[in-house]
Amino acid sequence: MMEKFEKDVLLKNYTTFKIGGPAKYFFPAKTKQDLISAIKTAKQNDLPFFILGSGSNLLVDDKGYDGLIIKMENSKIESFDNEENPRIYAEAGALLSSLVAQTMKNSLSGMEWATGIPGTVGGAVAGNAGAFEISMSNVVKSVEVFDISQFSEAGLPKIRILENQDCEFKYRDSIFKHNENLIIFSANLELKIGDAEKIKTRIKEFLDSRESTNILFPSAGSVFKNPKGYSAGKLIEQCGLKGKKAGDIQILEKHCNFFVNLGNGKASDVLELINLAKQSVKQKFRIDLQEEIVIL
Repeated sequence: MMEKFEKDVLLKNYTTFKIGGPAKYFFPAKTKQDLISAIKTAKQNDLPFFILGSGSNLLVDDKGYDGLIIKMENSKIESFDNEENPRIYAEAGALLSSLVAQTMKNSLSGMEWATGIPGTVGGAVAGNAGAFEISMSNVVKSVEVFDISQFSEAGLPKIRILENQDCEFKYRDSIFKHNENLIIFSANLELKIGDAEKIKTRIKEFLDSRESTNILFPSAGSVFKNPKGYSAGKLIEQCGLKGKKAGDIQILEKHCNFFVNLGNGKASDVLELINLAKQSVKQKFRIDLQEEIVIL
């Protein structure tokens, strides 16, 4: 299996921030068997590994990753049009944009808020992604996971189904962020049958409201979680950091919770601005900002 892994793959090509050094090994997983084989090989070779979706909420170190990156490329989406219980099965590597398109096509309501969000289903479930005060926890019925803390005699990881309440969803958080043994393969989403025109209208409204923060440079989305009752972006702005730069990374003027890569930004530049924002907000408001982005 090791010979199937690509070597020294530049990770900046796989993140929306366009930042990150090389992965020692890289493997695209399209099927359950691909994923199982990659995990088994990593375990047998004591190789650390990281599951990568679309890289949209991720900051990768300039030195890269000294292990195996498993890129989720399983992207099947299926609709089950039971009038009383309409649902969608979506694999972890499916793009949120494809999921929104599928729900619109089937006149299913519940995912309109995700329009315009880059990312995959797996990443959205793990981070309990959301917008406009709606999140994945509102639509997830169950999640199919590989539990790599338990292997069968044949060396296969245990497949488990976690119901919504088992996922321990919180604001931009879930059990998957705290238990690296649980690897998301797919999710069942419970939606509502809606009116096709109303769904289209809502999608357009959400898209229009996003236009105000349309970002022309690479970014990783919101850098910080919003502290309860506050906007992280407003707090950073009130510290006088609007437009602040470190190297080629800049705090976006129109939304200070977005940091953008003006060309050749480095992870070290992002971390410098993250630390500056955290220290400034702590000093001025006595509030601790917590990162929403994953730092690898």
